[in-house]
Amino acid sequence: MIRARGLTRTFKRGKDVVEAVKGIDVNVSEGELVAFLGPNGAGKSTTLRMLTSLLTPTAGSAQVAGFDVVAHPAQVRARIGFIGQGTGGGFSYKVRDELHNQGRFYGLAPAVYKERAADLIGALELNGLEKRSVQSLSGGQRRRLDVALGLMNHPPLLFLDEPTTGLDPHSRANLWEHITGMRERYGMTVVLTTHYLDEADSMAERVVVIDHGDIIADAAPGVLKREHADDVLTLEVAGNDDATVREALPAGLDDVAVTQRDGGMRVRVATAHGADRLPAAIEALRLAGLTTTSANVKQASLDDVFLNLTGRSLREEAAA
Repeated sequence: MIRARGLTRTFKRGKDVVEAVKGIDVNVSEGELVAFLGPNGAGKSTTLRMLTSLLTPTAGSAQVAGFDVVAHPAQVRARIGFIGQGTGGGFSYKVRDELHNQGRFYGLAPAVYKERAADLIGALELNGLEKRSVQSLSGGQRRRLDVALGLMNHPPLLFLDEPTTGLDPHSRANLWEHITGMRERYGMTVVLTTHYLDEADSMAERVVVIDHGDIIADAAPGVLKREHADDVLTLEVAGNDDATVREALPAGLDDVAVTQRDGGMRVRVATAHGADRLPAAIEALRLAGLTTTSANVKQASLDDVFLNLTGRSLREEAAA
């Protein structure tokens, strides 16, 4: 569905040239759900704007849904849905009218766009809002309308640029439930940008990590975490003999930190497959005469991946 090679975009800021996207290569296969993950300013939205023909690349090429984004932008736009960061509907217009107008823009016959609008209103739980103006809708309702507008042409490829930014957790979960339902219903390929780690981790089949205009990692979330981050075991152990702790732990648990605490020790171990290795660690300590009073596993996250690749926390940057 997408094949980009050397895709580049620079901007002029006074006398300076800003490299927003630095010659990225990326493929997206039919049916995939791919998330572009990175901090604000990383180049995610610029990449989507080039792939949707809204922004001309400075260099490189991209084919989307079988057409070159520069040579055949109209054919690209006819085959995609695009949901940007802002509200797509005109504030003073009514919900049903906006959907009907979207159908007209795509050249659909009245019977067709009326049927599709009614179908999407039902599927995205916009019933009862048909005659309401867009400005009277809640944030979650507006985003569901945006999804409906993006699906009026039944696109094989849907782009979502920060689709849940500004929504409360309940509205975010509700919107994702509708998006995944629409994807299953229409068999769409979905490409989104996000800086929400949990969103990329739980929803995407592939995560493309972007930083400073470069792709620095591209794999399934589980693969990224296995290859670029460790789980952390934390054990509270009775006693104060850290040498015995280090000697007792199974082979392969080499990244160990022991901190003396009142009445015991806190043992932190960084390792892959932490949930599998925790029981063996507890048993090894028991055989050495040490009692584990509590234990837990902090599984590796995509923020750990980003931190290990860049030296910065994506979670902290998003909060800032």
